[in-house]
Amino acid sequence: MSTTTKLDKDEQGKPIDKKLYRSMIDSLLYLTASRSDILFSVCLCARFQASPRESHLHAVKRIFKYLAYPRNSSFDLHTYSDADFGGYKVDRKSTSGTCQFLGNMLISWFSKKQNSVALSTTEAEYISAGSCYAQIM
Repeated sequence: MSTTTKLDKDEQGKPIDKKLYRSMIDSLLYLTASRSDILFSVCLCARFQASPRESHLHAVKRIFKYLAYPRNSSFDLHTYSDADFGGYKVDRKSTSGTCQFLGNMLISWFSKKQNSVALSTTEAEYISAGSCYAQIM
């Protein structure tokens, strides 16, 4: 949904089944944990759960259409990890970050301060890569 799209109460629009609309919104809210690209649109549509109209349902269906995964897309697993050497100035511990993509969808990520002080950039990267591997397994 474009950020310029304006949804309003649409009091003249045809009312729809609240239970259906809420279940669709619930499903989309669950997906926002791994698909942050739909967060704005879902939250905008969620505002109208009290009295949903056809225009709101149309917007929700557009989100589902956007989420439809293309059949010819790959399901290759790509992982990335990185670390900053001694980035936390108080105790000189490094921070590790990893993310995993299945095709073009983010399925997992984390960022965490490492438990021990790394003595080199290589060691900080090695610890980060190990954490990434553990996340994959």
